[in-house]
Amino acid sequence: MRYCEASGAEVTAMLEKTTRINLLYDFYGPLLTDKQRAMLELYYHEDWSLGEIAGHYGISRQAVYEAVKRAQDVMIDLESRLRLLEKHRRRREIAEEMLRRLEEIPEGKRVAEPLIRQLLDLD
Repeated sequence: MRYCEASGAEVTAMLEKTTRINLLYDFYGPLLTDKQRAMLELYYHEDWSLGEIAGHYGISRQAVYEAVKRAQDVMIDLESRLRLLEKHRRRREIAEEMLRRLEEIPEGKRVAEPLIRQLLDLD
């Protein structure tokens, strides 16, 4: 049996990367090719290995790696240009801060909270 020798920091970094790719996919997935979307879904959502995906498509593991990497690069490039994920995060931070401040103003909270929740639900 082979054990994972990754440190806690390495595991955290891998999880953060996976979370970021999944968030980017939520925003930019529709702009990828069908094949790129399918491979990313298998790799990140279904937790298939590169070898399993390669077997499924009848291609090499390296071809799968390159396709997944290319799709990631496309999404990262789109985010650097459009900043949809960054804007989404910032809106959520502002809304949460507004809700925290409204805790001190019950009447304001009663009126504003439903509107803030509607704004958050748009994303």
